[in-house]
Amino acid sequence: MSTPPPIPVVRAEAYYKPRPARPGRPAASWDHIPVAERIFHWYLAWLGRRVTPPTATVSEFVYARIDHNRWMADCVCGNAQIVSPLDARVACPECGYDWATLIFPADPEAVEAEMVAIPQTHLRTWWNPDDPRNPAEPPVDPEPVP
Repeated sequence: MSTPPPIPVVRAEAYYKPRPARPGRPAASWDHIPVAERIFHWYLAWLGRRVTPPTATVSEFVYARIDHNRWMADCVCGNAQIVSPLDARVACPECGYDWATLIFPADPEAVEAEMVAIPQTHLRTWWNPDDPRNPAEPPVDPEPVP
């Protein structure tokens, strides 16, 4: 019995896809849509919600992380979405937060290789060491009160 191939880390281009073909209707192709913008098309196709992508870019940046085997980015509103190192932008379809730049590790494929070495996908979690929300970093002690 052969070992099945490892399950890759999920990226936005693998998750945000059009609905499959239906009788008499071919499947749509989203290859022409930038990866970061596919979530807005996915909202319409799968949730029936028309959400317009923002046109502005904010100066803030967001750290990408891996959570339960998915590249994720968190919005200031509390929403999170699957992202991809192929298009390092994120915008929120829930609150309308404009495009923010994503910070990925210098070598996302190396991080993904580390994650694939963990057989249980629910245990695959990675945080950027520079992310101030990284739970692995020890909390900073407040200044002592004199």
